[in-house]
Amino acid sequence: MDAVCRQAKVVGKLSGENINELYELFGQRFTKALDVLKDNRVKKYVFSPSARVVWIVVGRERDYLIMPEAEYCTCDDFYFRVLDKKVHMCYHLFAQKIAQNLEWFEVIDTDDEDYDMLMDEWKKASGKV
Repeated sequence: MDAVCRQAKVVGKLSGENINELYELFGQRFTKALDVLKDNRVKKYVFSPSARVVWIVVGRERDYLIMPEAEYCTCDDFYFRVLDKKVHMCYHLFAQKIAQNLEWFEVIDTDDEDYDMLMDEWKKASGKV
């Protein structure tokens, strides 16, 4: 996947070959990730003046907190299938990786004052308070 993202980043888009390769590797997870990207549901919150960054994927039921460096997502699929090593990653994390590589995300600039309130909201939504 990383190789495909690097290649797509160079040309600024996913080619038909990239799409076929990712679908062969990930199947429906790639299709769902592509839907997230098409609907512009990957959000990058940038807090000022600290420059903290929080990635969110707006899901069907709630917002999911993504930690790309740790390859972590707050969704149930991550908890039940990724941690159990049944699959490599959830589609939220997959969508965030593609979005970050191709810069297909919405940037939301906000103040550090909002950080604690938003993090509490996202943690409550995930049920992991």
